[in-house]
Formats: sequence, C-alpha cells, structure tokens
Amino acid sequence: QLQLVESGGGLEQPGGSLRLSCVASGFSLDTYAIGWFRQVPGKEREGVACISYSGAATNYDESVRGRFTISRDNAKNTVYLQMNSLKPEDTAIYYCASRNRYCSGSVPFEHWGQGTQVTVSS
Repeated sequence: QLQLVESGGGLEQPGGSLRLSCVASGFSLDTYAIGWFRQVPGKEREGVACISYSGAATNYDESVRGRFTISRDNAKNTVYLQMNSLKPEDTAIYYCASRNRYCSGSVPFEHWGQGTQVTVSS
C-alpha cells in the first residue's frame, strides 16, 4: 500500500520548535515533490511548504516563511518540516502529500497521510 505517514507533532509553547517527519511507505520519494499542508477544523486546508523531488526548489506560505524549513533525505525516504518560533496560529493538523517531481502544476497532490496534530499554547 502506498502511503505517507506523518509524525512529530505535539504540544509546544509559543516560541518553541517542533520537527515533523513525513515517511513514505510502499514507494520511493525520490521522484516526488512533497508538500506540507495544515488544516484547522472548520477551515479550508492550506499549503505550508513544498520541496521538489531533488530538493533544489522549495517554497513557503508567507505566514511561515523565515520560521519553517522544509528539507528531504531521499536515502531515508523522508521529508522534514522544521518549525521554529511557533505561534498559536500554527495550531492545526499537519499533512504531507506527494506530487510528481515539482511543486507547481495542475496534477493534484496524492498519497495523503493521516496527519499529525500540532498545538501551540502556553
């Protein structure tokens, strides 16, 4: 079964850091771009960051640029999202998904994981 599995979420104080992991099961990530998304109940899902299949290109939503860093280790079949300077508004369920090679394009993301909860609160 082809799937992505997220982990690393939890409860963190404002200003703190968390690192999320997205691991592929049943397929190799090295030909896929990976995007991180988040969703708050009752709101639409929003894109947070994306990294191309080679890691050469990344992009970020304005709300996280400068605080979050996306990276990948294809040897470990894993993509990471390092989240620093966390804010309460970062609280959401975080998901990763894949797309063929590049972050941009009309092909929809697929292989959605189950998500990992991130809560930022004092």
